[in-house]
Amino acid sequence: MITKLFQGQDRLRACGWIAAFAMAATAVSAQTPAPRIRSEITNAEVTQLKPTQQALVPAEFDAGRMPSNTRLNGMSIAFNRTAAQQAGLEALLAAQQNPSSPFYHQWLNPDQFAARFGMSQADLDKVQTWLQQQGFSIDSVARSKNMIRFSGTVGQLELAFQTQMHYFKTSGEMHFAPSTVLSLPSAIASTVEAVGNLSDFRPKPMHVKARKGFTSGVSKNVFFAPGDIATTYDINPLYTAGVTGTGQSIAIVGQSAIQTNDIENFESAAGLPMKDPVMVLVPGSGTSTIVSGGDEGESDLDVEWSGAIAKGATINFVYVGNDPNQSAFSALIYAIDEKIAPIISSSYGACETAVQLNGGFATFESAFQQAAAQGQTILAASGDQGSTACSGDTVNGLTTTQQFAEAVNYPASSAYVTAVGGTAISTANDNSSNTTYWSINGTQDVLNSAKIYIPEVVWNDSSAQFGLSASGGGVSAEFAKPSYQTGVPGIPSDGKRDVPDVSLYSSPDLPGYLFCSSDQSDWIAASTSGPAQAASCNSGFRDGTSGGQYLTIAGGTSFAAPIFAGMLALINQKQEWTAGQGQANIALYKLAGNSTTYGSAFHDVTSGNNNCNAGTTFCGTTTGGFSAGTGYDLATGLGSVDLNVLAGAWPANATPLLGTTTTVSAATSAPDVSANDTVTITVAESNGTGTPTGTVNLSIDGSGTTFGAGGSTLTPVTLTSNGTATYTANFATAGAHTIVAQYAGDSTHVASTGSIVISVGGTSSGKGTIKMGMTPATLTVSRGAQGSESLAITPSGGYTGSVNLTYSTSNDSALANLCVFAGTNVNQDGSITISNASAVTGIITIDTNAADCVNTTGAALKGRGLHVIPRSGGSAKASNNVPKRSNPIPAGIAFAGLLIAGFLGKSSRKLRQLACVIALASLGLMLTACGGGVSGNTVSDPAKGTYTITFAGADSTNSAITAQSSFSLVID
Repeated sequence: MITKLFQGQDRLRACGWIAAFAMAATAVSAQTPAPRIRSEITNAEVTQLKPTQQALVPAEFDAGRMPSNTRLNGMSIAFNRTAAQQAGLEALLAAQQNPSSPFYHQWLNPDQFAARFGMSQADLDKVQTWLQQQGFSIDSVARSKNMIRFSGTVGQLELAFQTQMHYFKTSGEMHFAPSTVLSLPSAIASTVEAVGNLSDFRPKPMHVKARKGFTSGVSKNVFFAPGDIATTYDINPLYTAGVTGTGQSIAIVGQSAIQTNDIENFESAAGLPMKDPVMVLVPGSGTSTIVSGGDEGESDLDVEWSGAIAKGATINFVYVGNDPNQSAFSALIYAIDEKIAPIISSSYGACETAVQLNGGFATFESAFQQAAAQGQTILAASGDQGSTACSGDTVNGLTTTQQFAEAVNYPASSAYVTAVGGTAISTANDNSSNTTYWSINGTQDVLNSAKIYIPEVVWNDSSAQFGLSASGGGVSAEFAKPSYQTGVPGIPSDGKRDVPDVSLYSSPDLPGYLFCSSDQSDWIAASTSGPAQAASCNSGFRDGTSGGQYLTIAGGTSFAAPIFAGMLALINQKQEWTAGQGQANIALYKLAGNSTTYGSAFHDVTSGNNNCNAGTTFCGTTTGGFSAGTGYDLATGLGSVDLNVLAGAWPANATPLLGTTTTVSAATSAPDVSANDTVTITVAESNGTGTPTGTVNLSIDGSGTTFGAGGSTLTPVTLTSNGTATYTANFATAGAHTIVAQYAGDSTHVASTGSIVISVGGTSSGKGTIKMGMTPATLTVSRGAQGSESLAITPSGGYTGSVNLTYSTSNDSALANLCVFAGTNVNQDGSITISNASAVTGIITIDTNAADCVNTTGAALKGRGLHVIPRSGGSAKASNNVPKRSNPIPAGIAFAGLLIAGFLGKSSRKLRQLACVIALASLGLMLTACGGGVSGNTVSDPAKGTYTITFAGADSTNSAITAQSSFSLVID
């Protein structure tokens, strides 16, 4: 085979190819990894992890130790690869992207990747056994066999890894993380990449709100709807040719659940085909929860705009639940490990400095290499803070110097990720009076008003008043320049990874994007007193509740990334890359390196910069940045695209397989615990009438149903003659359970993935979601007094039912004697009943008087008409075994009595008898003066300070339907 392959070629070149072929062949072989753990795993010999292998927060932010009984779910141990595995993987990645290689675009599935690049089964068994010996439960083993996820208490974690878990207060927020470097048995230390998911520092969404209220039919302001982007970036010819993304799938990652009616409203307003995203809840990440304050809005816009561009594609929304130590980055790794889709888009990130402080890059880079080997393309927003990506990041404990230094965001800066930056249109073109670019129709809205491509400049709306609002771009401090980043004028010879790769319109003001969301933090506010907008997209794109004058508008590279993800789905369909194309940057830079193609397929942005010009508050003394120029630049990368031309120039698949779509359905969407539920997997051709054949691998909650030591994958189920297969699911625990079905493909059909989340323990009538909000945002209560909070639960999607309430605090130790009582609209059992589509507001009493809060159960409370809302993970009963409340005057008298008694006791027997009387009297004073307790017990009111109180609500029969909201409690 090799002789024929190189017949007639230069011998030196042939020798090189023989070596590469041999390495790649070794990489894809199914040989079993050799065991690496040679000795017994014991806690007697331990090794400290490197600081870059876990998150550490500066000590000055320490706010005290976490309670040892606090439970943490979904912690993880990630394993590294051997030198031979890494060399083989890198050889494979090169071969997969070389058209001359027999491995060109021959992607692996997760199980094939695990067979060559994962840990041995024997090693996984040993580590799991050790974890279980420490008291942990095993949640799952990654499909790639390079990570074990486990759960347990803080006390178990501290003992097993010889650390302490503390709270840290940074930038007014309370977080938790290890306070010291972890240690682990020396027998496994050399195999461990990192120990993760030990903190609740989450990445931030990268979208920014518009600064003006749009009433386009009145004010003539312009904004982008999906049809405008189809016009400006020349997508319409592809639609006309039937290229809509059919047969393609995109995974959007997030850290909040969404309400599908927002997606439907967007599609209806934009005139798009109606389709809901496939919801994929990351197993072991908690219950599905809507998180307002930016996360819900981020998820909405990412799903809406990726689907708006790839109208025929399947949009998979991969998100995490309410466990605070899980994030959008957890969803990203899960989307890779289960190969949810060939295209993954992330609008979350953090500056490289913060990532380095919070555990480093190794785990993510390992996952991104896995994605490349599996043919997955990852896109990430480059960020919205211009050249100073770390500005304002006090949450992660960055110093002032670090915040104001030039920096770029991660994962955009990874060489395995396509970084998408931002552009804007000039102010001269940002109004409907410029009829060269915009159409108007009197006082009526024009849905798709852009007429032609509108020239772009670097997005930079930064100002001292509003802060940073500019395209992220610059030079990576962590990664070397990848081999593909060459051949285009303007690319710096800096030896570093340069960001971004491409850019698209991103400004929230020039002109801003329309989207639909129930996240009120993204609604237009008329003043600082609160939002004037009362709803989103309940009358087309407008808020009909407020008289139809408000639209929901934002900007940021969070729009650019999912839009480019949709564009890549169209390219994949047109050029028949049905299985994906892996690292898109390789083809992207090769095309841009051809001057003719660059001139026609790209819009070279040559004006503007991403300088830090928002004043000293946001920039310190930094004013520099990067300017646009001919060719590549560090503000907009290669520029934007003419998609029709770019798609036509993109390399085509010479031997395409037929595309497939895998869907998963269940006989019962919400079965009872331990009840059989028939799950049907259907594999169909995306464009055609043929029937795929072969097998489907199932992953249940991140592992196969034969889960045990090693978490092996379920024995494949075989498709019948009609392209279907069935599986009988039976879950012993209530809650959300995620089933991922991966069709392996056959000789003519490409592999594809489908999924479903089954809500066990509920009823099918439990459809819908709930959202929770609390006012005021900050409640101030005098120590020993009471205050009231309003808790509103808003149903959607037809939800009705009973919502059980629990609460948690940022410091259970300090708030041991805090209690929460149910008031108006809250039932005696601490629940709120939702009977129709209207929101219900309950009144909650926050009591900081310890005397009210001890022994707060049973008849004593009922006699007072009080009903306690329980704390999550603990009892509602306050502790009466805490330090006693001080009372200086009686205590001083008592001490003086004892002192006198002591002196008198040195004299005669009669005086000593008097001393005893005085001592007993003094003791009596002490016993009566330090009171305040109940039934003779002594307690202290909660300490003064600022705390975070989080309420969670879960449907009484379906725990997958949940929501949460927080407020700040100030005890003064």
